[in-house]
Amino acid sequence: MTFGEGTLYFSVLGPVRVRQGERELPAGSPQLRAMIATLLLRHGRTVSAQELVNALWGEEPPSHAVATVRTYASRLRKMLSSRSDVWVSEFGGYALRLGPHDELDVDTLAKLTAAAEKAVAAGELNRAHELYGHALDLWDGEALGSVPGPEAELQQTRLAEQRLGLLEQRLDIGLQAGLHAESVSDLTALTTEHPLRERFQELLMLALYRCGRQAEALAVYTDARNRLIDELGVEPRAELSELQQRILNADPSLNYVGQPQVSAPRPVRPAQLPAAVPDFTGRAAFVAELGAQLATAGGRVMVVSAVAGIGGVGKTTLAVKVAHAAREHFPDGQLYIDLQGSGANPADPKAVLGAFLRALGTAEEAIPQSLQERAAYYRSLLDGRRLLILLDNARDAAQVRHLLPGTPDCATLITSRVRMVDLAGAHLVDLDVMSPEEALTLFTRIVGEERVNAERKAAMDVVAACGFLPLAIRIAASRLASRRTWTVSVLASKLSDERRRLDELQAGDQAVKATFELGYGQLEAEQARAFRLLGLADGPDISVTAAAALLDRDPETTETVLESLVDTSLVESAAPGRYRFHDLVRLFARACAERDEQPPAEREAARLRLIDFYLATTARVYGLERPGDPLPSRLTQTSRHGHPFDSAGAAVEWLFTEADCLLSCARQATRPARLRAGADLLLLARDLSESGVFSFQYERAAEALLRATQEAEDPRTEGRLLIALAQADNHAGRFDSSDAHAQRAWLLGIAAEDPTIRSQAANLRGIAAGYLGREEDAEGYLVKAIDAFREYGDRPGEASALANLSRSCLSLGRTARAVELAYQCLEILQSLGSALRLANGQYALGRALAADGQSQAAMQQLTLGLATFTSHRQRLWEGMTLFRMAEVHLGTDQPAEAARLAEQALAQLRDVGGDFRRADILTLLGHALSAIGQTGRAHACWEQALATYEELGSRTATTVRNLLGSTAV
Repeated sequence: MTFGEGTLYFSVLGPVRVRQGERELPAGSPQLRAMIATLLLRHGRTVSAQELVNALWGEEPPSHAVATVRTYASRLRKMLSSRSDVWVSEFGGYALRLGPHDELDVDTLAKLTAAAEKAVAAGELNRAHELYGHALDLWDGEALGSVPGPEAELQQTRLAEQRLGLLEQRLDIGLQAGLHAESVSDLTALTTEHPLRERFQELLMLALYRCGRQAEALAVYTDARNRLIDELGVEPRAELSELQQRILNADPSLNYVGQPQVSAPRPVRPAQLPAAVPDFTGRAAFVAELGAQLATAGGRVMVVSAVAGIGGVGKTTLAVKVAHAAREHFPDGQLYIDLQGSGANPADPKAVLGAFLRALGTAEEAIPQSLQERAAYYRSLLDGRRLLILLDNARDAAQVRHLLPGTPDCATLITSRVRMVDLAGAHLVDLDVMSPEEALTLFTRIVGEERVNAERKAAMDVVAACGFLPLAIRIAASRLASRRTWTVSVLASKLSDERRRLDELQAGDQAVKATFELGYGQLEAEQARAFRLLGLADGPDISVTAAAALLDRDPETTETVLESLVDTSLVESAAPGRYRFHDLVRLFARACAERDEQPPAEREAARLRLIDFYLATTARVYGLERPGDPLPSRLTQTSRHGHPFDSAGAAVEWLFTEADCLLSCARQATRPARLRAGADLLLLARDLSESGVFSFQYERAAEALLRATQEAEDPRTEGRLLIALAQADNHAGRFDSSDAHAQRAWLLGIAAEDPTIRSQAANLRGIAAGYLGREEDAEGYLVKAIDAFREYGDRPGEASALANLSRSCLSLGRTARAVELAYQCLEILQSLGSALRLANGQYALGRALAADGQSQAAMQQLTLGLATFTSHRQRLWEGMTLFRMAEVHLGTDQPAEAARLAEQALAQLRDVGGDFRRADILTLLGHALSAIGQTGRAHACWEQALATYEELGSRTATTVRNLLGSTAV
């Protein structure tokens, strides 16, 4: 915090301190600090000398107490001499009266608490949670720390209770906001520190239950009840016992649905409808029919109107028109989404629900993980509200079922290319092409009456050539309207040439192609080339720099061309510098490329340029993240230099921003000319696999390329893809599969004489063997890996294998050797200057030092590594480092802190790391909970871990089984 030069800041929520500007003033002896605190906590009221004596010494003050108070007053006045307005001496007493810019932390606390309560009342739960957090951050240890006297003791008790109340409130709000996984760690620590405070036990039970840990939640109750009976001789209060029964009965009301337990919130009112088309024409009967249906929302049944029809027939335009007309019936807002159902990659209902929940005011961290939880939360948020939901371009009924509100006060309007006869209760509307009169009216409104009336027959020829499809008519009319030198007859003549439009310009799917063909045929040569080549790229969108590589143009020229395509409505601007196709337009563009981009080698050349761009740029990212690694120099040669970066941070940001596009490009690289580049791209993008966010896409890309490579009989490429899959298996905790892939890769590496494959395969086999309990095998593989890495000068790889060998030595009981190897690893990485790799070395050294009893040094290394893993989005290693830190705390008799960190590790490894690693953490958590007296919950953790170990066939199952047998609940 920065203060003005003369501003005074007083703090009592910790040691009593006085600061003026940035300078701390000497607060003197403990008794003087007690006097300062007493005056501050009277909030400007004059306190007599005798009151101060009572506050400082109570009933047995020293004989010179009043004189001492006056001496303290003199010192305090001198200390505040530069702010004489604050110190007040009157009527034989004293006061501290703060100016408008001065601050007292308990006053700040009151303001933050009031703001948090106001946020709760408004339904802004995440804002309230944040404000309560800021309030709690004001504490700097025990309030009035080391301050003597009866007054101080009373205030310490009061402020400590206030802090606990705020903690309860913040955690309660956190659970209401869906932060149950994040809250378990704090609640575990608080139930340890305050074992008789039943409200903390209730909150912990609820948080665990919502995390799917029902056995642990019930164990919390058992532990709490035993403790209350043993220490106080009482049964738990009714609320705690009732919660136990509700958990036993799996009461659905306990599930997180986002329904606040406070006064009704003032929800966000979304208004997402696209702009209505100003020249909407015709469709009067449909508008009336659908409008009447929507107006009935609020009756006994939910209204679901499904508008079906061929592409380009105007389903969306009609739906938007009707939705706007019905807005008055839905005062709580309107939601809209394009479900992209007619393309190859329809929108995932889970992702759509996430977008809707955000639009309804739900914070990112409060959005549930599973599809079912999101759907339930969504329905709960809509309950009692009147919203209109427009689901555009749906693939089928299955895609939309989870998106229906489920409440009679809301209505849903759906457009789709298929008739949703299997959508129960839906009112179906089939939309056909326009009548000739409606089509001509629409054309006239866009082009202008003067030009159309002068050539009415030609205008009718135009709309007939468009198949009376609204989208086709709009494109044709817009082209004519923007070309003042053309007559309607010129346009009609162009459309009459069947070489310029598809033969299938008629009702049906082919009408969509005809519509797009019309627009495509009007493009200039450079625009048309860009349009069709862009269709070759997969991914949700494309950046200017990637498009420039695909088109073999500079970025400035590329942006100009793409912006001109945006003007034609054939391309959309997803964001500044990013472009995308509508899914049907992409298919058409790709068909144009297959037909018009000749010879066929031109198409393959474009795809090669794109993967070259991604490969070269990802190599830059890899090089910045891992200096000294020879992999970038052992890749398929590229023809491009890639996108430059100013920093490693910018490089990492690019990698994660482009992840979907990059992995889509890699997955496309199944042709022989691109297979090697695709395999190398995946090796370079391994951070995406470790992140947990893109692990699935990464694996699917590797599997697709592996199938293509096996047909091509290319051992070098197959080996590299097997390395990528072995790494992905490792990150997911599938160690048997990782070992199998790495074993095959080792043989291929020998056949291909590729040291990259051989060294990485040996390293991965060593890691897998260690997790599978074959420690002697692990040691052998890792020694081979070290030799292979050294053979071709891969210093970072050598460091990685040394770190893994250190871990193997720990398992074999060779602690001193493990420490030595970890130091060797760290020395190499320090010499290379790689922040991310250095963190791996710090992790390895921290583990070894902890095993050697050097706990403080171990924590120092692990803390440094954790900060780097967090900043580089390495959730796997962030979670594993928290786990190792928990081990250190458990080994130094700090089980409460160990439990807190173990819970944080579990939260990080929800979507990455695999069951084996989570079982290890649960085992440790059980030890920590047992040490703090929560034996029931400890058993629940061990039972979960045992089930996992037994399923995986791990020898650790015996150890955990013995734990369960040797301890009584």
